[in-house]
Amino acid sequence: MAADEIGVLIADDQDLVRIGLRSLVEAEDGMRVVGEAADGIEVVAAAAATSPSIVLMDVRMPGIDGIEATRRIVADPALEQTRVIVLTTFELDEYVFDALRHGASGFLTKDTKPAELLRAIRLVAAGEALLSPSVTRRVVREFATRPSRTLKPHPQLGTLTEREREIVGLVGEGLSNEEIAARLVVSPATARTHVSRAMIKLGARDRAQLVVFAYQSGLVSL
Repeated sequence: MAADEIGVLIADDQDLVRIGLRSLVEAEDGMRVVGEAADGIEVVAAAAATSPSIVLMDVRMPGIDGIEATRRIVADPALEQTRVIVLTTFELDEYVFDALRHGASGFLTKDTKPAELLRAIRLVAAGEALLSPSVTRRVVREFATRPSRTLKPHPQLGTLTEREREIVGLVGEGLSNEEIAARLVVSPATARTHVSRAMIKLGARDRAQLVVFAYQSGLVSL
C-alpha cells in the first residue's frame, strides 16, 4: 500500500453491507480495502494483521460487539494510527456513546450518502473527529440526562485554564471551532489553539475523546 493511500478495514456481519462498502471504497482514488471481517474477534485480528488507517465498524456483531472490538483496537500500541468509525442503524443507538468512550473517532448512520462516507473516511484519516454537531448534542443529551449518570472528572482537569474548560464544554456540546469562535467572539484560529491545548493537557487522542471527557467531567451545559 502506498504511503499516502488510505487503508480501510470493513467490519460488518452482513455480506451485502460489506460488498457495498468494498465497492464504494475501492472505486475511490487513494483508498484501498485491506480486509473484511464478519465478527468482532475477526476484526481485531484483521486490524493487527493489516494496520489499517480506518476501520468501518458495525456495532452489533457476533463474537464480541463493535464496542469491545473498538476498545481492543484502540488499546493496541501498534495500532496508534488506526482510527475507528462506527456505523450504526440509528443516530441515537444506545451504544454510540459507549463507542466514543472506548476510542471511536466518530460515527455514521448506515443510510449516509456514499459521497459523505468517503469524505468522512478522508476526514478521520487526516486526524479529525467525525462528530456532527446536531447528532452529538442529541447523543450526549440522551446519556447526560439518564438517572444512572455519574460524573468522573478527568484527573488533569485542574490543569486547564478557565477559558480552556469553557471551550471543552462547548466541544462537548458538539460545536465546531467556527461555532465556538462565534459564541466566544474570538477567531477560529484562537478557538482551534485552545482546543488543541486542551487535548494535549487531557491526553485526548482526538476531538471525539474530548467530547467524552467533557461529558464525564460535567462540563457540558445542557
